[in-house]
Amino acid sequence: MRVPFRVFLALILAAVVAGCGFQLRGTLSGNLPYKTLYIALPETADVRIWMQRYIGATGQTKIVDNAKDAEAVFQQINDSRNKIILSVNTQGRVREYRLQLNYGFRVVNAKGQELVGPNEITLSRDITYDDSTVLAKDLEEGLLWRDMNNDLVNQIVRRLSLIKPKNPDLEEDE
Repeated sequence: MRVPFRVFLALILAAVVAGCGFQLRGTLSGNLPYKTLYIALPETADVRIWMQRYIGATGQTKIVDNAKDAEAVFQQINDSRNKIILSVNTQGRVREYRLQLNYGFRVVNAKGQELVGPNEITLSRDITYDDSTVLAKDLEEGLLWRDMNNDLVNQIVRRLSLIKPKNPDLEEDE
């Protein structure tokens, strides 16, 4: 029996991809080195809501409601969102904006000792603007901010899962 060339090529490609260590982003990317985590943000904060969803869906870390019960406490250092004019047309009207998000965070233990030092994430998106389509551009801007929030939370969780936390108890002894 003769194997079609396409099937043979697909099998070879699958073997090469599996052999090189390629792995789809899945549940392993959300595994944090903490059993319990407290997110020190208001309950209505977008970052908190997105982090709870992401960690709850992908990781084995449990989000707790009290900082005293948590092995690690996520703290926001800064969160600034800016809308900057990039270019104007010949009449002096805005043609492009840049949406910029700067977010800083750190992780401490229940005693307040730093486990993960300050981290800074900066995201930006450019958006064109037209006075004749104000409602559509406002909707597009909202979607870009939402996409940036999603990207921010993905980067935070990736960083927390990759950064090996310090052991402050060992540092005090030395």
